[in-house]
Amino acid sequence: MTTTDGITAVEADPRARVHAVRRRYARRGDRATVHDRAYTIYLTATLGFVYVVPVVHLVRTSRALVSLDSSGAATSVACLVAAAVVWGAQMAGRFWGPLVLKPFLLYVFMSTDLSPTHYLGTIARRRLAYAGLGTLLAMCTAAFLLTDLFDHSEAVLVAQGVAVAVGLGAVAPVAWLWGQVRTVRENLLLASGVAAAAVVVALLGGGGLLGGSGLWLAAGVLVISAAVLGRVAFRSVRTVDLARLARESARAAEAQTFAWTGTLHHALDLYRPEPRGHTSALVRPDGRLRGYLAQGAVRALRTRGRAIAAAVFLTAGGAVLTLGLVEPDARLATFSWAAGAAAVYWGSGWVGETWRGLRDELTLAPLFGEWWGGTLARTLVWPVVAVAVTVGAAGGVAALTRWPLQDGRAADALLLGAASVVLVLGARFLREMKTNLPIELLLPVITPLGDLSGLRVFVWQFDGLVVVLIGVLVMNEMPTATGAALVALGMAAWSVRAGLRRTGWARRGLFTRLGRV
Repeated sequence: MTTTDGITAVEADPRARVHAVRRRYARRGDRATVHDRAYTIYLTATLGFVYVVPVVHLVRTSRALVSLDSSGAATSVACLVAAAVVWGAQMAGRFWGPLVLKPFLLYVFMSTDLSPTHYLGTIARRRLAYAGLGTLLAMCTAAFLLTDLFDHSEAVLVAQGVAVAVGLGAVAPVAWLWGQVRTVRENLLLASGVAAAAVVVALLGGGGLLGGSGLWLAAGVLVISAAVLGRVAFRSVRTVDLARLARESARAAEAQTFAWTGTLHHALDLYRPEPRGHTSALVRPDGRLRGYLAQGAVRALRTRGRAIAAAVFLTAGGAVLTLGLVEPDARLATFSWAAGAAAVYWGSGWVGETWRGLRDELTLAPLFGEWWGGTLARTLVWPVVAVAVTVGAAGGVAALTRWPLQDGRAADALLLGAASVVLVLGARFLREMKTNLPIELLLPVITPLGDLSGLRVFVWQFDGLVVVLIGVLVMNEMPTATGAALVALGMAAWSVRAGLRRTGWARRGLFTRLGRV
């Protein structure tokens, strides 16, 4: 009987066999070196020193964004955060769950007689432990920076807040696993149950029916839910669809390669859902294509998940943005304005598939002789109209909750809201016209802090969001609404020009621009 690294070739213990395979795979030749890990640590430390430390100092030296002056208010906030965390974990599990492995390693395990529980259960437990610890640290950090929970002299309220954070650290990893191993219907049932439980706990604790025990109730519900859901989720590991898991692992490996090579947008494109149904709706009964607006709406309906997400983000973003424009508290107004603009930015990318089609058409030769103006009109009519109408309607409803406004404030809010939408659409255009990573961004940038070329790549990855946040901050500092609107128009025009240059359109000749080949 031969041995390999002290493990017999025929091993009766499944755990030892899995350990032997993983140890052999860890010693492969293309694994990360010490220098690779050291550079990652260096880049993380530089990002933290340049970006995180100033923000933390600014936040801690100013008034808390969310005031938790009572147990009832804290309970309501805790329920809202818990529901958002569980839903986010479920959604993450549907795309990249804890059972995703390297394709080769998964193939090796699938080729053996081992049960999926043996080689997936151990991996899931370890990853869920890391995820739980990360969630706990993230929740405590967020409470420390954004709320005044730790500023209270009442030790009981602080202990209750920490208990809720521990409950979130327990339930979030379980929801992450649940999202991957359970069906779509069961995930929807869990999401509905989470919403109902959050409302009940918020009413009981926030209404003062339980005195000061609302947070204890929330923490108890989270811990019990984690225990029940975890037991069911781990039992489902042995029945997981290995073929679907293999496809998810292959897609995750490809996306990770794109992300590490500086093309995060290509990695995200891998997770775009394939359009389904409604193909015949693109054509009129007489055989002609429908109008630009109708085509965009039909294409959006062909990806229902993205359309629903776009509707949610655009509606919520429009309401939060408008409330930020009419909020008298300057600090809360700035935060709401930026958060609403970011939500509109994300929703504008999910409203349809025409953005990617525009990028592909502008980067290819105009073989059919269409004018470039027709290309832009055909692809941009739907997203522009959808974003403007949805954000405008949500903003109008939100403004009515603060009516009547002071003299002139309504006109300023309307102008700033329209300018913010223009800024967001320009930033989205800049992001969607992104192709490959420019080689010049990889050139070293020597500073007293070291090589900061990695920071340029990081900013390039999220350039659209950076433009939105910088634009909102600059607009907020302008003394008049007219000046802020001009800033938004200028940044939007620059974004459109930069996006066209990325596709090579600006470097083509006049006749090529007009589409006449």
